[in-house]
Amino acid sequence: MPPTDYLDWLRREGRIVVVGASLAGLRGAETLRAEGFAGELTMIGDEPYEPYDRPPLSKAVLLGRAAPHHTGLPHRREIDAKWRLGVAATGLDMEARRVRLADGDEVEYDRLLIATGVRARPWPKEEEARLDGVFTLRTRDDGAALLRRLKAGPRRVFVIGAGFTGSEIASACREQGIPVTVAERAGAPLVGALGGVIGAVAAEMHRENGVDLRTGVMVTALEGDPAGRVRAVHLSDESVVEADVVVVGLGATRNTEWLTGSGLGAGPRGIACDAGCRAFDFRGIVTDDIFVAGDVARSPHALFGYQFLSLEHWGNALAQAEIAAHNMISPSAERRPHLWVPAFWSSQFGVNIKSVGVPPMGEQIMITQGSLAERRFVGVYGYKGRTIAAVSFDNTRWLEFYQREIEKGAPFPVEFPTVDRRPEGRSPVDADFPDPALPTHGPMVTLSGYSPTDQQLVFHPARH
Repeated sequence: MPPTDYLDWLRREGRIVVVGASLAGLRGAETLRAEGFAGELTMIGDEPYEPYDRPPLSKAVLLGRAAPHHTGLPHRREIDAKWRLGVAATGLDMEARRVRLADGDEVEYDRLLIATGVRARPWPKEEEARLDGVFTLRTRDDGAALLRRLKAGPRRVFVIGAGFTGSEIASACREQGIPVTVAERAGAPLVGALGGVIGAVAAEMHRENGVDLRTGVMVTALEGDPAGRVRAVHLSDESVVEADVVVVGLGATRNTEWLTGSGLGAGPRGIACDAGCRAFDFRGIVTDDIFVAGDVARSPHALFGYQFLSLEHWGNALAQAEIAAHNMISPSAERRPHLWVPAFWSSQFGVNIKSVGVPPMGEQIMITQGSLAERRFVGVYGYKGRTIAAVSFDNTRWLEFYQREIEKGAPFPVEFPTVDRRPEGRSPVDADFPDPALPTHGPMVTLSGYSPTDQQLVFHPARH
């Protein structure tokens, strides 16, 4: 069948399966319908809920300003889908074009969109992780369970990891007058995401708001009482902190295990895909019937040296899903690349934090507006003479300007003067990111090289 005839048939009668009833999955499905797909659409999700919004779980939900079970995403349009909720995908047969489910069923597809996202990384010691009072925060049920425990008035909450989620949880606790200790193995909060210069500001915010912040330490054990309830946390400096609630904020794990043995280029860093969201197989050959979107995707970006980026961003999931859905049902000449500039926001201790670009790629930083001491500023990151990212604390009005600078590859150091630029921002300084080989909590952008797969090949030239 000629390609145009196949696409016409696909739009009218084809079967498209979306694995991942998430933000990316829902927006992808809506885009398919909006662009004329009239065939059979199946949505598969491992949770029993239709897609819901996750950012409020560590912000408004923990403060009691939003109910965890009222965070459903609004539908832009009716998608007329078959919903298979509460059943996880467990395997993929690329040759037969079938997705295997945990209940033993199989779902056939003509084109597949994978949007399985990430899950919270659990405490690695299983027996300790099962103690009553130990939580992660990723799902709606996680948010509801943690909210109930906070409302019960714990003596102390202990947060493992001072990334964005851990910091937001600590902020929510302090706003409600709950004693909280935060442990971070790096030198300050947010250093994996924003570097040590900004991390020092974040550390001051924690301590000034009454957080017992412990940096440069690791949690070695969670201690339970005879009834199986957590009661204390042991640290690598041999200190012990009594706590009856522990929240594990060790970052996220990409949901790719179900693809083991499928032949896709999937691994712990995500599913490799091209700029048009088409998945690579394990040999580095692009597929034409499997597409990827959202947190689980790993794709090259022209603005960042064509390195593969994995992004845990709400806006990225939205934009990438729309591109993937459009490309799934469009001829090659009409397909579009996914070139969204990463952006992220957080609210903690009364301060609005927002970034654009890829801060962890930055070698140096300049404070171009405001002042670190006042916690109202813009910091601009540079990489090899280019402006690569910017972060603002309570100063978001400048970020649109810096996004345009990033998009056009503006030079760094930043040369133009600004009205409120202080002496501290006249010269760049080391952004002070930790060694990328050492794990830290909280980076929202991961640069993962140039290879579309995780396999390493060794070339042996022929001898003559």
